[in-house]
Amino acid sequence: MSSRDLILGRVRRALADVRQDDTPYEQAVRRGYLREHGGLSPAETVELLAENLADYRALVHRADAAGLAEVIAGLLRAHGSKTVLVPSGLREEWLSATDVTRVPDRGETTAHELDRVDSVVTACALAIAETGTIVLDGSPDQGRRRITLVPDHHICVVRVPDQVVSSVPQALELLDPTRPLTWISGPSATSDIELDRVEGVHGPRTLEVVLVTGGDGQG
Repeated sequence: MSSRDLILGRVRRALADVRQDDTPYEQAVRRGYLREHGGLSPAETVELLAENLADYRALVHRADAAGLAEVIAGLLRAHGSKTVLVPSGLREEWLSATDVTRVPDRGETTAHELDRVDSVVTACALAIAETGTIVLDGSPDQGRRRITLVPDHHICVVRVPDQVVSSVPQALELLDPTRPLTWISGPSATSDIELDRVEGVHGPRTLEVVLVTGGDGQG
């Protein structure tokens, strides 16, 4: 008998007296918990998002639709970026104020090539105020997951208040679970056993979030 057969046999014996439960998944777990806390207004929800993003050491910026391109150009310039990775569906207007070399998101691009890119600019699927979380879903204006994990500098644009929800339960109702969801709460960081914080291990060392109001972010 192989180790696999031995383990599966033990599992079957352990489950032999467990009653079959045909309760639908949607009814199996009680979900009477609060969907949000505090009943904040849209403006207050945006402020909570900004506060929690900053608490996670993301750099938060404000812009209106008309000034978005200038803000993005300024962030790229301040970071000293010579190249910027561009998802296929990103609005061209967002980068209209900068002459930084654009690198298209291509499927054949290797991780080593992505690592040589200075910055990446994306939109997002939505943002969660209570947790200070940005969610990407791989849409054309966000690109593949790897393009936001390999470059060291990520600029993410959030349309407020339209793309901001209060809580995780509200976000889950709007997100498509079949898409490749990436949940980002601040720049990549980890700590060792002595609690020494190191940033940039699993993703960008610097996350800059631009909260843009007015219009639809087209500029």
